Amino acid sequence: MESLIFEAKKRLKKSGAGEYALDSRLFMMKATGLNKSETILNPSYILSDKEAHDFERMVSLRENGVPTQYITGFCEFMGRSFFVDENVLIPRPDTEVLVETVIEKGKMEGFKSVLDIGTGSGCIAISLSLSGFDVTAADISQGAVDVASKNAKYNKTEVKFVKSDLFSGLEKDAKFDAIVSNPPYIPTDVIETLMREVKDHEPKSALDGGNDGLDFYRRITDMAREYLNDGGYVFYEIGYDQSVSLHKIFEGNGFVDIKTVKDYGGNDRVVFGKYKRRGI
Repeated sequence: MESLIFEAKKRLKKSGAGEYALDSRLFMMKATGLNKSETILNPSYILSDKEAHDFERMVSLRENGVPTQYITGFCEFMGRSFFVDENVLIPRPDTEVLVETVIEKGKMEGFKSVLDIGTGSGCIAISLSLSGFDVTAADISQGAVDVASKNAKYNKTEVKFVKSDLFSGLEKDAKFDAIVSNPPYIPTDVIETLMREVKDHEPKSALDGGNDGLDFYRRITDMAREYLNDGGYVFYEIGYDQSVSLHKIFEGNGFVDIKTVKDYGGNDRVVFGKYKRRGI
């Protein structure tokens, strides 16, 4: 076993995989069902034909740029496990800042109902549901809705999932205390410059934010006013250089108390604003 792991490390390092050592060990664990300690303490373990085939398949996929999370089928987010496949964007640690911001503000403002637009794997919606909010989550992709539903069941919580192009699939009189979204925000002409793991394997519909990366922010912010309770909030994850643009979009749609929150690397990561109807 250890010789197979060693050879896998060399192959993955040569292919440019960043976490080649960790991936090699992880694939062996996945193939054999052994935990990390067992793979270390049993270096002479002989793999069955099926285990060897599964291990080789995973290493080969990773050599060809398939993200580790799609190969193993899961990803960690906020200390919980989520199923992922190529129907959904792989959850990023930066998105935890978005969830934490909604939870903190929600406790202060007394949010009860939350809508997650573009739910993907459901990691945002499920994390908020497990924090006590009544969550509805929408995605245009049926594949994403299926993955998110599976994740809600796995994490033992209830979220109302809707196949919907933004707000189109919601009930017309639906109202929420908060709307949260991590929408596509990569400018179209930047996508081909991304790492091959991203541009070749993650769903482009979850990446492409239009010419300037702001298309979905404009659409959601404009339409959100119709679905917010008075004094409700919209929360967005953003690209590191999009804060000023988002402030302008919020202001242009009548939002107030607009704030930017930085991630743990010191980059702008979340922008949120409050909508107060005039005359109320």
